[in-house]
Amino acid sequence: MPKWHSNLHKRSRTGGKIQPYRSHRKREGGSPAAETALGLRTLRARRTMGNSSKLALGLAEYVNVCDPQTGRKQRLKITRVIENPVNTDYDRRKVITRGAVVETELGAARVTSRPGQHGVLNAVLIEPVKKQA
Repeated sequence: MPKWHSNLHKRSRTGGKIQPYRSHRKREGGSPAAETALGLRTLRARRTMGNSSKLALGLAEYVNVCDPQTGRKQRLKITRVIENPVNTDYDRRKVITRGAVVETELGAARVTSRPGQHGVLNAVLIEPVKKQA
């Protein structure tokens, strides 16, 4: 069931109830969350306003990681999802959203892209793996 994103049901600045002058429109309905998880890469195309489209990433196996110290970018395999501060349920189910921390071969990385909106998975390295001497 889509969530409606309109202000027809709200109140005015003085607190009075606003009388809706029309009913809901299809463009005001939201869409279900993509809830990107680990697995072989799958993409879903979704029609948006103006006959455009958005790509939602359903499953992801690799992430584009940027190392802020060296400026180097590389494509790395995700080994596991460490945490997701967005939602405790997402944290338990290991759903990848913006702000989630994933573990790669180089270390922990924080996701900076929105995989449900952009269709790609980008991250910044936050904790590199320490090499033992």
